[in-house]
Amino acid sequence: MSHGAQCLVVAILLRTISVRIDPYSLELFVAVVEEGSIARAAARGHISSSAISRRIADLETSLGALLLTRSPSGVELTEAGAHVFSRARALNDQLQSLVGEVHSLAGQVSGTVRLYANASAIVGFLPELLTTFKAAYPLVEIALIEQISSDVLRACVDGRADVGISSAVVAPDSLDSWHFADDPLLVVVPRQHELASMTAPTFSDVLDFSLVALQAGGTLDQELRERAAAMGKPLQVSVTVNSFDAQCRMIEAGLGIGIVPTSAASAFAGSGNFIRHPLDAPWAASRTLRVHAVKRSARRKAVAALIFHLSSHSHQG
Repeated sequence: MSHGAQCLVVAILLRTISVRIDPYSLELFVAVVEEGSIARAAARGHISSSAISRRIADLETSLGALLLTRSPSGVELTEAGAHVFSRARALNDQLQSLVGEVHSLAGQVSGTVRLYANASAIVGFLPELLTTFKAAYPLVEIALIEQISSDVLRACVDGRADVGISSAVVAPDSLDSWHFADDPLLVVVPRQHELASMTAPTFSDVLDFSLVALQAGGTLDQELRERAAAMGKPLQVSVTVNSFDAQCRMIEAGLGIGIVPTSAASAFAGSGNFIRHPLDAPWAASRTLRVHAVKRSARRKAVAALIFHLSSHSHQG
């Protein structure tokens, strides 16, 4: 750190002696930096973008330093902001631990658990499981964030997530993993489609038709492209969407067929307008979701309780 930045940090610290800093503003500041934009942080925190902007502006005023530079593409940390981000992130973790420790002394299981999960876990399994978990542990707050599987793993490793659920086949060595659910892939087609009468189409059969793709760059999208390339057949994508419900609506309209996890197909392609068949491929039939958490000798009670709840109520195909 440059001498000028050191002086600025010292000035900030001296100023905070007489300034009260709201922990929630620090939490929002951390979320903005982690998400890379105020809009995404607002969606994550279920708060308006304007409210976050005001909170950060107040924080900058209290600290007497500019923490972020804003642009149409997102936000970037200033040198002072980078230092505040590091300290704020540690403070947030310490506050959560403090709350959990105090409640543990009183025999309570409480606190906030940051749960990152992919879309199929959220759509197909978590609503019912989190309802029963909250009934058992009403003092635990679940901060649920939807991410693609690779970002779920990254959040667990980086410490942004206490628990993650992904479809990743291989997890980093630093993570513990437990089976969560079997979620095989299905081929979803309109009722009048040529594949509707084929009870178990192969991936090669599917590649003869245009696809409605999901989440470009996501785990499933990458796997389908890699397996198509290995077969020497192109993946014909007619349109790409970002949600399972949009994917199924496009299929219903005749824009293509889709390869969809069973969980999502059950939620969004259950009407008579669709035909669903298993995708005849070992890798599609064996697709599973797994729970992840950083390896620790001891975990907060709320985190341990959620892991046990998710893994002990795992869904077998």
